[in-house]
Amino acid sequence: MRALDAVLVAHYYVDGAVQDLADATGGCVGDSLEMARFGRDHPARTLVVAGVRFMGETAKILSPDKRVLMPAVEATCSLDLGCPIDRFDAFCNQHPDRVVVVYANTSAAVKARADWVATSSTGLDIVRHLHEQGKKILWAPDIHLGQYLQQQTGADMLLWNASCIVHDEFKAAELEAMRKEHPRAKVLVHPESPAAVVAQADVVGSTTQLLRAAETLGAPEYIVATDNGILHKMRLAQPDKVFFEAPTAGRGATCKSCAHCPWMAMNELDRLADTLDAAVRGDRSQEIDVDRDLAARALIPIERMLAFAAARKAAGAPAPAPFLQAGSQGVGPA
Repeated sequence: MRALDAVLVAHYYVDGAVQDLADATGGCVGDSLEMARFGRDHPARTLVVAGVRFMGETAKILSPDKRVLMPAVEATCSLDLGCPIDRFDAFCNQHPDRVVVVYANTSAAVKARADWVATSSTGLDIVRHLHEQGKKILWAPDIHLGQYLQQQTGADMLLWNASCIVHDEFKAAELEAMRKEHPRAKVLVHPESPAAVVAQADVVGSTTQLLRAAETLGAPEYIVATDNGILHKMRLAQPDKVFFEAPTAGRGATCKSCAHCPWMAMNELDRLADTLDAAVRGDRSQEIDVDRDLAARALIPIERMLAFAAARKAAGAPAPAPFLQAGSQGVGPA
């Protein structure tokens, strides 16, 4: 990576060996918000993004003069696929009275159509802020996350209907049975999960918030309802704890129900090495590019989110905390 003046930026859901390499080489392992900030602020001229395509696009939008490489440029996301820009644009045009807030898991074109971008770390604060201003919201694309934000804030939200193929497969009845088998376990749930799964959580939050909860709750066991790539960091940080994957519909030929994103799984060490070797030779096939005009428009709602988060931090507001379900014990919103 030295020959390219590159730094590795990896998501918590990619292979543990890739996460370890990012840590060992001065890179970043984080959620989509942390990845965006790190790539923007790091002085490296090349960002190697181990994740899915919208993450590479966001890195390029925030750092247009940097080279952005991905081991798997074809790695997409079911939420991105579930929100095509032509249909989404028409939907927005039908509701001009609503503020358009889109999840980070969307294409650059969808972001460019939005007023705000939100991540699972910032979504609750942004929606609450807009609700307090009396704004009506159009939310896309994750319906489960949208329902969670609506329930937590009481905001008037019109929801797009798409979901993450990993989180959508977590099963409430099977989770209830697992909780009975492991009564000492705390349940950590990402809000992209169905409402009946979220309802059983001790803590609901983004990947970073769930990691923080696992380090502070003090339970001997945890049941984790998010992509199982996060278990690598959880087990490294808490080697004396036991972490279970929340139950899904079971493993299948497509690996749809194995609690791991098939597109995140494409970020392998061999592919990373091949990408770097090709880039040194001048091959641009693994490089992410975003049309300059489109990037400029998508940058506006992304920077609005980042500025909002920075202003809250500067004002002394607490960092987004995991939501603690009623009746649970441990950490909660600070």
